[in-house]
Amino acid sequence: MAEPRVNVLFPTVGRRVELVRCFRRAYEGLRLEGHVIGMDMDPLAPALQVVDRPYLVPRLDSPDYLPALLEVCRREAVDLIVPLIDADLDVLVRHRDELAAAGMQVAVSSPAVIALTRDKWRTTQFFRRLGLATPASWLPEQLRPDEARYPLFIKPRDGNGGKHAYRVNDARELTFFLQYVPDPIVQRLLSGPEITTDVVCDLAGAVLGVVSRQRIEVRVGEVAKGVTMRDPRIVDACVRIAAALPACGPITVQCFLHEGVPHFTEINARLGGGIPLGIAAGVDAPRLLLAAVAGLAIARPRIGDYRTDLYMTRFDDSFMLTAGQRARVARRVAPIERTAPIPAPPPA
Repeated sequence: MAEPRVNVLFPTVGRRVELVRCFRRAYEGLRLEGHVIGMDMDPLAPALQVVDRPYLVPRLDSPDYLPALLEVCRREAVDLIVPLIDADLDVLVRHRDELAAAGMQVAVSSPAVIALTRDKWRTTQFFRRLGLATPASWLPEQLRPDEARYPLFIKPRDGNGGKHAYRVNDARELTFFLQYVPDPIVQRLLSGPEITTDVVCDLAGAVLGVVSRQRIEVRVGEVAKGVTMRDPRIVDACVRIAAALPACGPITVQCFLHEGVPHFTEINARLGGGIPLGIAAGVDAPRLLLAAVAGLAIARPRIGDYRTDLYMTRFDDSFMLTAGQRARVARRVAPIERTAPIPAPPPA
């Protein structure tokens, strides 16, 4: 009987070196065969240096991107596609039928769920329908700067990574930011710790694991320092959120503990950037996903069962490439040709 095998693809692998290494450890722990395949448009993307099979592809908005994606999937016999950025979600959900017809499983929710989670206003209405606390929110036409109560918070309805997100202190600032921020939503500025909860679902929507972490420091929209915590109200709400969407694959749910009450703000329908902390705490998302796709037994779901008070602090690391090494990768942009694993530079 053949050993189970799963080949997983990250469509935009970018800087997610730590996550790639977590997947490699999950393969070893499960004694599972398979490759980690990474794609990116930049030959200097750090995680291309650590995946088993690196590929350079056109931009996500290029008409050549989908043929390149399908070709990589065919060549590498990809079993599972795991998105890591919001732009991946948009492409994958738009072409999910073509990918399914080619035999690929995609860890992405339905088009309706992606549309809801990508729109911060619709997400707020969704939380309210579930009876969950959420910050008071307004669209621009619903708010008069001279009558509003401050401070407020403004961000794009479809924003990500903290781009164009600002604190608003008075009517003058609100008038400016309503013109400056594209398609904004305005919310009451909440105090208290910000909590991100990773919810790992299988491709049928069953919740396999839930782990919460407080964001201590954020850089460019991604957590740089954090600590695991547990609040049963948040865990229970996130299970309800995943079921009500319904979610497929991993999601992250964000909330603030404002005056001791969880106020829910956003959902990202993908793996969060801080997922390595949840993995270290005991909710091993790569292991859970790989086991589910391979049909391996999972002992039991890890819903709120993990180590708390585990801290994460991140630092920058570097890969050094010679001009020749970079050029060998860059020459393979088009047509799509498999790149050889990038060798480490010789010791100094």
